[in-house]
Amino acid sequence: MGILNVTPDSFSDGGRFNERSAALRHAQAMVTAGAAIIDVGGESTRPGAEAVTESEELDRVVPVIEAIAETLDVVVSVDTSNPVVMREAAAAGAGIINDVRALQRPGAIDAVVDSGLPVCVMHMKGDPATMQDNPSYADVVSEVCDFLRQRSEVLAQAGISKERILWDPGFGFGKTSEHNLHLLKHLDLLTAHANVVVGLSRKRLFADILGSTTADRTSASVAAAMLGVQRGAAIVRVHDVAQTVDALKVLQAAELGYVPDLPKAANDQ
Repeated sequence: MGILNVTPDSFSDGGRFNERSAALRHAQAMVTAGAAIIDVGGESTRPGAEAVTESEELDRVVPVIEAIAETLDVVVSVDTSNPVVMREAAAAGAGIINDVRALQRPGAIDAVVDSGLPVCVMHMKGDPATMQDNPSYADVVSEVCDFLRQRSEVLAQAGISKERILWDPGFGFGKTSEHNLHLLKHLDLLTAHANVVVGLSRKRLFADILGSTTADRTSASVAAAMLGVQRGAAIVRVHDVAQTVDALKVLQAAELGYVPDLPKAANDQ
């Protein structure tokens, strides 16, 4: 899943793809690099982010989703918590709804039910404005798993089948670096229950691990994506698609013991 933020203030790439043409070019580049899903978001959820109006979010995401759906052979995901945006995005060609607030806003569940689309529900402690204000857990893995299981039960009762529900543990959303690492280490406890989306790309966690504030966190992000897949993640949500795809091809070949359906390099040892 390639990340396409059409926002002015996202933590890593805010302002780079605000214009429809720039967003479409970047989506094309990610598809060429191997992305199977493009996740379009019009509201920043970085720590301390301010909410956007419904009309602003619609103006940002709907034209981009329409352009991608009309132009590229790829599934489009819409990253939103707003039920009106969910409905408009589905009508524009989105194939997945990705909600960091786990469909807890009024009308969100009905919007997903009516769309018939798969949905990704995420765990977040608090909200973007306050989520990193000293988050604490007795057991982060069990609390995240319990929350996602409870949300899945609510969705199932509303008519959304288990097969349509993806889980996102919410790395970096109301969690310290230690919480994030504990979740990653024990990710198999979540993947035993549902298809899991891992979103660790360029997180602050890597600055803490590496002891550096450098903006280039690509290698660390790729390593984390590999660890997520090894622990059962079904989807990895990333900024650096080409590098992640290359790493996952190596992982796949190593696990299979042969190179699957790829041309062999000539004169190369």
